[in-house]
Amino acid sequence: MNSRPFTLLVVDDSQSTLPRLARALGPEDFALRITAHGPEVPRLAQEVSLVVLCPGEDVPGSLALLERLTPGDGALGPPVLLLAPPEPRQTWVEALRRGAEVVFDPWAPEELLARVHRALAVHARMEALATQVGELQRLSATDGLTGVHNHRHFQERLREEFRRAQRYDDALSLILLDLDYFKDINDKYGHSAGDGVLREVAGALTRGVRETDLVARYGGEEFALLLPRTHFTGALTVAERVRRELRALKLEVDGALQVTASLGVSSFPHRTVLSPEQLLLTADEALYQAKRDGRDRICLHPQLPIGPPGT
Repeated sequence: MNSRPFTLLVVDDSQSTLPRLARALGPEDFALRITAHGPEVPRLAQEVSLVVLCPGEDVPGSLALLERLTPGDGALGPPVLLLAPPEPRQTWVEALRRGAEVVFDPWAPEELLARVHRALAVHARMEALATQVGELQRLSATDGLTGVHNHRHFQERLREEFRRAQRYDDALSLILLDLDYFKDINDKYGHSAGDGVLREVAGALTRGVRETDLVARYGGEEFALLLPRTHFTGALTVAERVRRELRALKLEVDGALQVTASLGVSSFPHRTVLSPEQLLLTADEALYQAKRDGRDRICLHPQLPIGPPGT
């Protein structure tokens, strides 16, 4: 049994049902709040454990209220119990269709109590399932090593953000980043140390962008920064800040170890960027130009090197 009483919101214009409910449920397990049908009911329903609807003479109003309490978009609304007369039949059939418990009035106290407990138990299981599904969705979008988004989620968001930018004539920028000489780190210090470097880099990248930006591990030692509503100049500012912050990282691997990165930047709108694939390709081309030009630098699309090493 709950350590504290469950709170039930009783929606009853006449308030004639409240005394019977109080006797049947008992104050030690249930606290009852009473209200009339009205626009404030959905808000009040979010503050209680269960809603008890008493239609009275206003059956259409109760069904309309039930529709507002049971969202149809997959969201989990509050559990609802309808105290309905056997007739008209469509009243309680509609309530069942919307997921509410139904108790015919007049009702036996033991049946009412059992129905209330069943509604609460089902809702608790649904909440637990929703939490598990949310966690699975989070894990499916997360890189297990670094904790940032993974390649698949990045590709999905890239397409979504590009469509949004096209629709609203907005800006979208992409930074691809590859750690320089990362293989040497693995060879010299071991893969465990290399994994630690990747985690440190992912943390620095996450701290260096806005909440609306997306940081993803693109593959191996390569990361992607997707910057919605960011023009070319803003992306360049972010890229230079990231390059400097990575150089300044204090790594536990070795006091002499310094991480540098090569970065490629591309932005939409641009005359050669007409699709998410082209945004990715042009950023990738700029990245490899930065590698060819000596690493630890930023290249833009079109390929214009920015920042010599050490600047």
